[in-house]
Amino acid sequence: MATTQHYLWASGHFLLLVSSFRYFLAVVTLKAVSSWWYKASFLGALMSYAIVCYKSLGSPQPNIAYVKRALMDENVQYFLLAIFWWTSKPITVALIPYTIFSLFHALTFVRTSLMPQFLPPGPPTAAGGPPQPHPIAKRLQVWVKANYDGAMNVVAYAEVVIFLRVILGAVTFRNSFAMPIIFAHFLRQRYYQSAFTRHAFSVVDDQINRQIASAGNPPWAVSGYSNTRMLLTRWVGGTLAPAAEAAPRR
Repeated sequence: MATTQHYLWASGHFLLLVSSFRYFLAVVTLKAVSSWWYKASFLGALMSYAIVCYKSLGSPQPNIAYVKRALMDENVQYFLLAIFWWTSKPITVALIPYTIFSLFHALTFVRTSLMPQFLPPGPPTAAGGPPQPHPIAKRLQVWVKANYDGAMNVVAYAEVVIFLRVILGAVTFRNSFAMPIIFAHFLRQRYYQSAFTRHAFSVVDDQINRQIASAGNPPWAVSGYSNTRMLLTRWVGGTLAPAAEAAPRR
């Protein structure tokens, strides 16, 4: 039985989906769009993640142990990042990961909480057994399960693209120099918590290495990239120990 808190959580995801769709549609069709839709999208994210963080960690406590545990929680990381995006100048690609998460959460909510109220259950598979979900609900469940890993891969690559975008934005003065630094710290944590992120970085790194190693590149470019890559590798592995794979976001 869905609770009021659960409905508020779902409302945040639906707000994010509707607002981000409106914002993406305007961007794709090259039409002017108010930043209100962008802000509303992340407001929805904040609503949902605040509830998840509270359920996972309980009431905030003024001690180091609680803070450490909170900072290692991926839902808290996405909640804090949503605050950052919400208070910053709009960057369209930053909406992609949250929109994908919300799509899967919203579909699951529809299947588990809304469909049973309107669609009759199917017959039990065995005499005296529990009734089965409606065929539409079962097909939706199959689709979500079949596409989840692919969607998480898209999220991982999108976050790499976001990182490149904020670096370019800092160089061209389109966003603050603090933005790539803050997002780099977020990605550093994601690298240890998500196999999808590690895979995305591995593929991108391999492609860059192939391009750098190709004939015709000036030695200073090859050397500069190699030194930068070495420093980044040391920074990423400097203080964090690989963590167990995090549970899916709720």
